[in-house]
Amino acid sequence: MEITEILGYFCALIIGVSLGLIGGGGSILAVPVLAYLFSVNEKLATAYSLFIVGASALVGGLKQHFKGLVDWRTAIVFGIPAIIGVSAVRHYVVPALPDVLFTVGTFEFTRRMAMFGLFAVLMIPAAFSMLKTRKEKKIEGDVKYNYPLILIEGLLVGAVTGLIGAGGGFLIIPALVILANVEMKVAVATSLIIIAFKSLLGFFLGDAFTMPIDWNFLLIFTLFSLVGIFIGSYMSNFIDGKKLKKGFGYFIFIMAFFIFYMEFFISR
Repeated sequence: MEITEILGYFCALIIGVSLGLIGGGGSILAVPVLAYLFSVNEKLATAYSLFIVGASALVGGLKQHFKGLVDWRTAIVFGIPAIIGVSAVRHYVVPALPDVLFTVGTFEFTRRMAMFGLFAVLMIPAAFSMLKTRKEKKIEGDVKYNYPLILIEGLLVGAVTGLIGAGGGFLIIPALVILANVEMKVAVATSLIIIAFKSLLGFFLGDAFTMPIDWNFLLIFTLFSLVGIFIGSYMSNFIDGKKLKKGFGYFIFIMAFFIFYMEFFISR
């Protein structure tokens, strides 16, 4: 086993630890780890990430369910259009994208640049969401759904997830608070269930039967991440995850600029 592979599996463990310790954000590192340490191409990297993100979110979501924090009705209402969005993009859009999208003179704008460039751009608001302190605001009144906006938001989040392979919790959580009038802690827990189902179903409906999946590698990588979740959850009894969250947010900023630099300067 090469040193980059050892480092890659260690990063898979760290992804899980971060999820267990601070409650999110770590899975966004799956795509760069797969792409730069395991040399997985952009299509497979985003596909594998969907499975890894989905499995990790499912574990976290079930833990929140047993605490009574998951609003399953909201998860279904928001999750269905999200599942449709991610499945459609993975099954129809991603396979149809050509290797080179367009050229300007001698410059070729490739599919990889588009997918990883969008990924890097969306890592920035994800980092901001980790730097921002969430207010545990008590919401009065019943849950009320703005169905047209939920449909649009769900499809949009699903499409973004399909393109970049990330969960999109930083988009889902504020949408649940604003469009479904749920409390923040319930929105965080419910978002994990939405992420789990849209990611896993998006992977199985859009990728599992159309791409050559290395199941041995994918399951080992995912297993490291899941083990990391339990390690992180145990560590959270002794370490304040909120204090580490800002540092991790700044690290995501650095990774965003690293991906942009690698794809638009080094790769050329």
